[in-house]
Amino acid sequence: MNQNFKTRSNQTAGKNIRAVRHQNNWSQEDVANKLGISIPAFSKIETGITDINLSRLQQIADIFEMSLVALLSFDDEHTEYTSSDLTDARKKLEECEEEIVELQRKVIGLYEELRQRNSALV
Repeated sequence: MNQNFKTRSNQTAGKNIRAVRHQNNWSQEDVANKLGISIPAFSKIETGITDINLSRLQQIADIFEMSLVALLSFDDEHTEYTSSDLTDARKKLEECEEEIVELQRKVIGLYEELRQRNSALV
């Protein structure tokens, strides 16, 4: 594995771990104690200095009660925007639904008008 990729992966994992730790309002000491390691050892995980293995990542994910995938793909900033984006999408969907209902009324009205004209011609 490319050393540069490995370093970036460790740094990304560490950044995610730190973000989740902050979200839970835990100190490095809290997590280090749960992992049974020293605070400096945990700090090295968060900063990406330590080459973290899969079993340690799973142990950390378990402590935060989340899946390994969720831990590795955690994006604190994206999470903040998701709620706002979802609210905007709901509003837009409601507007579209109202527009569809109005268009359906117009189609029904035009259909009725056409039916009346055809009745008058027969």
